[in-house]
Amino acid sequence: MRNEFTVFAIISLLATAAISYFVWPSFVWALLILVPILLLGFYDMFQKSHAIMRNFPILGRGRYLMEKLRPGVQQYFIEKDTEGAPINRIDRNVVYRRAKLVNDTTPFGTQMDVYDEGYEWVNHSIAALDAHDMVQDPRVTVGNDACTNPYSCAMLNVSAMSYGSLSKTAIQALNGGAKLGNFAHNTGEGGISSYHLEPGGDLIYQIGTGYFGSRAQDGNFSWEEFTKRAAEPTVKMIELKLSQGAKPGHGGILPAKKNTKEIAKIRGVEPGTAVLSPPFHKEFNTPRGLMEMIGRMKEISGKPCGFKLCVGRKSEFLSICKAMVDMNVYPDFIAVDGGEGGTGAAPVEFSDSVGMPFREGLAFVYDALVGFGIKKHIKLIASGKIMTSFHLFRAIALGADVTYSARAMMLALGCIQALECNTNHCPTGVATQISELYAGLVPSDKQVRVANYQNETIKNFVELMAAAGIDDVNKINRTHIYRRVTMNTIKRYDEIFPYMTPGCLLKEDTCPEDWRRYMMEASAESFSIDLQL
Repeated sequence: MRNEFTVFAIISLLATAAISYFVWPSFVWALLILVPILLLGFYDMFQKSHAIMRNFPILGRGRYLMEKLRPGVQQYFIEKDTEGAPINRIDRNVVYRRAKLVNDTTPFGTQMDVYDEGYEWVNHSIAALDAHDMVQDPRVTVGNDACTNPYSCAMLNVSAMSYGSLSKTAIQALNGGAKLGNFAHNTGEGGISSYHLEPGGDLIYQIGTGYFGSRAQDGNFSWEEFTKRAAEPTVKMIELKLSQGAKPGHGGILPAKKNTKEIAKIRGVEPGTAVLSPPFHKEFNTPRGLMEMIGRMKEISGKPCGFKLCVGRKSEFLSICKAMVDMNVYPDFIAVDGGEGGTGAAPVEFSDSVGMPFREGLAFVYDALVGFGIKKHIKLIASGKIMTSFHLFRAIALGADVTYSARAMMLALGCIQALECNTNHCPTGVATQISELYAGLVPSDKQVRVANYQNETIKNFVELMAAAGIDDVNKINRTHIYRRVTMNTIKRYDEIFPYMTPGCLLKEDTCPEDWRRYMMEASAESFSIDLQL
C-alpha cells in the first residue's frame, strides 16, 4: 500500500503540473487541496506508532475515525431499546421525559421479553389502593438515638459525584434541583465547593480516603477541618466512603495540571501538585477503629453519620458488625453500592470484575444487620442503577430504606451517554472542566429538570405501591418481587434471598450453616483473615 501511495503522489504532482500549464488558478487550488493530503500521507508512511497508518497512508486513518464514531452509531442506529449499555434506551427515555414533564407512557405493550430468564416484576393486588389518598412524598428519618439532629430523607436522592468529576454548572444544577425538590445531594469525595452551597440544597458531605475538605497538610485526617465542614447549615448528613462500586479497593490521582487553585482550596491541598487518594484509610485500619471514627464524627457534628461501601469479603463486613455490637456504637446509616460500577472512571478490571453486585450486596448487608439484631439502629441507602420507580421499589424490597441515583440524575441534566466521562470532552457539559463545553449547561434550566425527574419518579413509586395494595413504605418486602429464573420457573425474592432470623448471628448454635465460615473469619479487632483451608 505504501508503494501505491508513492505512485499516487507522483501521478498527483504530474497532474497538477499539467493543469498548471493550461489553467494557472486551478493549479493554486490543486496545491491547496493536494499538498496537505500528500504531506499527511508521507507522515503516515514514516511514523512508527501505528502500523495500519504506516502500511495504508491516509486510508488507514479511516479505522480510527470509525472507531470514534462507533458508540454513537451503535446507540442511535443499531442497538435495540432494551439492549443499550450501561443504561438501555427505555430507561434513558423515561428519565428524559420525566425531567421535561412530557408524556412518559409507553404504547402497544412492553418491549421486554417477559419469558426471558431474569425478567422481574411486582404483582399487583386485587385490593389496590387509591394513590391520591396516600402520602405523596414518603420520607424516612435517618438518625438513631445517639443522633441529636436526625434528618428527614427523601426516598430518592442525588448520589455521590464530585466537583472536578462533574462541571461546576452540573453541580449547581444538581444542588438547585435538590433545593427545589426537597431531597439530598451527596457531594462526592471531592469536598464541598461554593457550587454546592450557593443553591442551598441539602447536602450529604462525603469523605473519602483523600479526606478532601477535612485534610491536614500532611494528607491525614484533620478533625479541626472536619468540624468546620460539618457545621455548614446545609450539611444534613456525613458519609465516610470506604469504597465505591466503580472501583472498589482502588485509589485515584488528581493530576497536577488539573489541581487548580480553586480545586486545591476546596480539597485542602497544595495547588499544582499531584494528589493521591489511597485505596485505604490512614485514620484507621481495624473495625474498631472505623467505629471509633464514626462515633467521634457523630459526637462532633450531632448529625447522622454513616459509611458507604461496595461489599467485598463478607467476613470483613461481619467484622464491622461485631465491632458495633462490642462497642455499642452504631452508624446512623450505611450506603451500599454495587460492583457493576457507577459514574466514576475506573480501570476495566475494577468496573467489570471487582466487588459484589448491587442486589446481592444489599441483601447481604440487610441480612447481616438483622442477624446481629442491630438493623433497628441503622438505615440502609441503596445505590445501584436506580432509574425508575420499579428499581426503587425493588431496592426497598431487598432491605433499603432510601436510595441514591447518580446516572439518572446525570441524564436529567442532559447527559446523552456519549461515554466521554473520562476524556474531559463531555459534549453536554456534565462531566468536563472545559469552559466552552460546560457553558452550554444552564443551571437555572437543568435544576428544574432534576427536580421534575425526582418528583415524577416518586409519584410513580407511590402509584406502584398503591397498585400492590401497600399503604406504607415499611410494608414493602421481598415477597412483592418476582423473578423468572428459567423458562418455566418463577421465584419470589424471599425464596432467592431468604430472610434472616433476627439475632441469629449473636450465638454460634443459631448461626445459619452457610454463614458459619464467614463468622469464624470475622473479628472486631482486625480486617485480616487467617484462612484455614
